[in-house]
Amino acid sequence: MKKAVRALVGICVLAALGVLLWFATRPPPLVVQGEVSANRVDISPRVGGRVAKLNLEVGDMVKQGDVIATLESPQLMASMHMAEAALAVSEADLVRVNSTRPETIDAAKAELAAANADVVLYQEESARQARLISTGASSQALVDQASRNLDAAIRKKESADANLRLAIAGASKEEKALAATQVEQARASLNQQQVDVGELTIHSSISGQVTTRVAELGENFSAGAPLFAIVDIDHPWFTFNLREDLLKGLKIGDHFYVTVPALGPDKVEVKVTVLNAQGQYATWRATRATGDFDLRTFEVRAEPVTPPAGLRPGMSVLASWPFEGL
Repeated sequence: MKKAVRALVGICVLAALGVLLWFATRPPPLVVQGEVSANRVDISPRVGGRVAKLNLEVGDMVKQGDVIATLESPQLMASMHMAEAALAVSEADLVRVNSTRPETIDAAKAELAAANADVVLYQEESARQARLISTGASSQALVDQASRNLDAAIRKKESADANLRLAIAGASKEEKALAATQVEQARASLNQQQVDVGELTIHSSISGQVTTRVAELGENFSAGAPLFAIVDIDHPWFTFNLREDLLKGLKIGDHFYVTVPALGPDKVEVKVTVLNAQGQYATWRATRATGDFDLRTFEVRAEPVTPPAGLRPGMSVLASWPFEGL
């Protein structure tokens, strides 16, 4: 019995030593480190101006559409007033082109009436001269003069009649079309100026937290210069940079667990949403001249299924690899 016990103990000791040796020689599990990221938007004006009012400080929360700053630009205001005046002028010209003063029409009617009277007068004179020449009491020269006077009176009547019709009709259709087009052009210019003035009020394009404020009161900013940086902290994601040989079996839609050291040891379930190859600058170069090859780096982006409280962009995130798929 003693020999059997000793043999059993020896076997157990050898087994324990084997297990210890196996654990001692087993490579440690690979842990990959990533980072918490989120969308960041730099808010900048579309037009230049001087900062007149700031409504936010670094750390403030903002909702999409909130007014975060107001600029002022005397030049834009002056341009808008000029556009308003130009529109008023073009509208007045359109009214003028499409109408005729009553006095002008009355004058044309009076001119036509005078021309009619002259025609009647010279018709009577021409008839009288025709009777007189038949009796020898008038000369042919007087008859010819009366005929010329009648023709001139008829032409004058025709001209007066045309002037009356022109006064009643007003401007030509081409002039009216040109005046209407000028009104539309002036209205479009005013609308553009009003849009530019409206852009002096800066609105937030996303909801999030202000992480950077560049603007100061009274400072001039040109179009496109950033005033604020806002981060959408309500929709974070995790990003890892992995060698391509570590991606075996990983695909978009896979779920696995990560831990965020800043939030404690609790595991966070995530879902893979992006697998992107990085640029050539991120290639893992081979260290041997033969028997090895270069490996590309891939960005792995994963979104938390349920974002934990307190998750902030910039925090580190850890994951055991190969990943613990679900």
